[in-house]
Amino acid sequence: MPLPLAPLIPLAVRFGLVATTTWAVTRWVRAATHPGRTDQRAEDALDAMDEGLAVHRPADRAEDRQTNLAARTRRVIRFRGRSYEIDAGLIARLRLRGTGE
Repeated sequence: MPLPLAPLIPLAVRFGLVATTTWAVTRWVRAATHPGRTDQRAEDALDAMDEGLAVHRPADRAEDRQTNLAARTRRVIRFRGRSYEIDAGLIARLRLRGTGE
């Protein structure tokens, strides 16, 4: 007795469309992004930060109205008998300058 494959055609078309769309989006994302880099100086600065939030404006950057922000949190989470340490650090700079126009 032959196997009726006609009812499976719509399902196969849907899977094909999902696979093609996934492939296209993945290719576009990879083309639009660039590989990152690790700067050891930045890693050392993140490791040296104290825990908490710090915001300050450097006196030597007053003409640029620069504001610097640093934040760090360290926590240990226990889940299903295992422990995970989360160490999140952030260094940000916001600088507003007039263009002279």
